Amino acid sequence: MDTAAPDASAGLVFREATDADVDTLVALIESAYRGDSSRAGWTTEADILAGQRTDPEGVLAVIKSPDSRLLTVERDGRVVACCQLEHRGTHAYFGMFAVSPALQGAGLGKVIIAEAERQARETWGATEMHMTVISVRDDLIAWYERRGYRRTGRMTPFPYGDERFGIPQRADLQFELLVKALA
Repeated sequence: MDTAAPDASAGLVFREATDADVDTLVALIESAYRGDSSRAGWTTEADILAGQRTDPEGVLAVIKSPDSRLLTVERDGRVVACCQLEHRGTHAYFGMFAVSPALQGAGLGKVIIAEAERQARETWGATEMHMTVISVRDDLIAWYERRGYRRTGRMTPFPYGDERFGIPQRADLQFELLVKALA
């Protein structure tokens, strides 16, 4: 998972999502995190959350927001990954990151996060990238730490009772803020 294959970036096309991408992006995000299909990759949340990860309204809101962009990644004309970038003053927020489960572990995520950081720095002059990760996701947090993100210990509650974000399978879920300086 840590080393990018020499061709991990080969044939990738990065573009901003449009309204026409909503259904494809919802399906991609769901496949990367929820249900049995997510178990093909290593980013699954199926053991800690049931239900949906996102919905068409949430994806469309990111696409329509003037301070956000939903970066869509294609290979051979097929959407294989996405991530949200949101301009928040001196920093950018990174979220809604999904890589097709069949392509996880081959270095694609590493290429995408580096491109997202470059775009945030060059487009908005962001000096930091922020993200929130479910604090019990030790493997995912470790992956981000290897990319230069640091744990802050700043926690926010999981929205228990709001099924738009999933149905928790345990009572100890919360989000931790991770931060990386963008040089």
